[in-house]
Amino acid sequence: MSKKEVSDKGPFYHGTRANLKTGDLLTSGFRSNYRPEVIMNHIYFTALIDGATLAAALAQGDGEQRVYIVEPMGSFEDDPNVTDKKFPGNPTRSYRSAEPLKIVGEVKNFEKRPPEEILQWRERIANIKGDIIN
Repeated sequence: MSKKEVSDKGPFYHGTRANLKTGDLLTSGFRSNYRPEVIMNHIYFTALIDGATLAAALAQGDGEQRVYIVEPMGSFEDDPNVTDKKFPGNPTRSYRSAEPLKIVGEVKNFEKRPPEEILQWRERIANIKGDIIN
């Protein structure tokens, strides 16, 4: 896949359950939240806080849901798992990078999704056929 220049200036967000601090770097090389058998070659982020809150809710682990404000440390591209297959033109403003994301802040007050919505999302994800474009 060829990378194209992305003009989105952010701010950018990453949802997780990891307890991080300003200055920490998020890197690829960890298990996918959606397919745990897959080790990810990219780190994913979005310019829409709603997408980050969903990612935080779906993230693996027992930690508190967290949404961080992040700064890409290198080039990034549209997330082909959603933009090329499901939402041409990237209305979800979802991106990925093989290079780290730097934590520059944390969103402390965000509305958490209800448990029944998270269950529905987990069921949807479990029923998705096909591979993650990694």
